Amino acid sequence: MQAVVHLESRKEEEHLALLKAPSKQPKTTTLQVRLEEEVRHNLDKYAEFIDANASYVVSEALKLLFRKDEEFKRWLGQHGNNHNQEQIQGEALTKTA
Repeated sequence: MQAVVHLESRKEEEHLALLKAPSKQPKTTTLQVRLEEEVRHNLDKYAEFIDANASYVVSEALKLLFRKDEEFKRWLGQHGNNHNQEQIQGEALTKTA
């Protein structure tokens, strides 16, 4: 008969945020939006999680979306918005560098 021994190693899981807390305050503008209650709750909790405010989380989440959405980048390039396209590409390059 062979005995099987299970050793359980408990490692603390490291939870890393997708967004990082702001390092500097960029120029901003105001936008009023309506959110589902659950989305607003999670937005506030995520902001608390990374020690930032809700505006920062929304801004960074949108930047992430714009960088990752290849179809949007193609569409943006076709609609003559070169300033935003260059900014998105530049941000993507600085994130990967």
